[in-house]
Amino acid sequence: MSALYSYWIRQPTFRRIVTNRSTEQFSGLPYIYSLLNCLICLWYGLPVVAHGVILVATVNSIGAVFQLVYVSLFIIYGEKKRKVKMAGYLVAVFCVFAVVVHVSLRLFNHQTRRIFVGYLSVASLISMFASPLFIINLVIRTRSIEFMPFYLSLSTFLMSISFFAYGVLKEDAFIYVPNGIGALLGIVQLLLYSYYSRSLREDSSEPLMSSYA
Repeated sequence: MSALYSYWIRQPTFRRIVTNRSTEQFSGLPYIYSLLNCLICLWYGLPVVAHGVILVATVNSIGAVFQLVYVSLFIIYGEKKRKVKMAGYLVAVFCVFAVVVHVSLRLFNHQTRRIFVGYLSVASLISMFASPLFIINLVIRTRSIEFMPFYLSLSTFLMSISFFAYGVLKEDAFIYVPNGIGALLGIVQLLLYSYYSRSLREDSSEPLMSSYA
């Protein structure tokens, strides 16, 4: 449920993009990484690759649809340069996924296919969890957490914890290792949010305090 919630919670961001008809300073890269991750993890969860983890395929198929919609909004409402860049990234994602499927089916048997796709899913999961950290530079530079929504960071953390527990129960290192790392990265994002939101409150309170001096 937390995985689906993490996709749902992003709607306020995209409602703002549609309302303002602009992507502003929101980064589209996390959604590109997320789309690629969803596709690879969807492939890993199918019986043709790994047995007994169909829940992974189910959740990631829904996630892929959400991410595709999000990326499409960046293409529709982004500036011209960003439109071209995001469209190029989108084509690249589908090309990479097609290569992964083709290579894993043609060059590997079932046992080695699971290992091959499993390592790819680990790499894609870690890159997806790390991608929101790209926005840290903007947060530090502007001293604003406007473009790093709290509930998105929280839902990412909860999703990581959920799949970490699921991977442990299934004794599948390809699931619990990257999600364990994702949980740690989620904590980092939440700590950053806490630090800068507190700093913002302190800065805003200084003029009020000085007015009583």
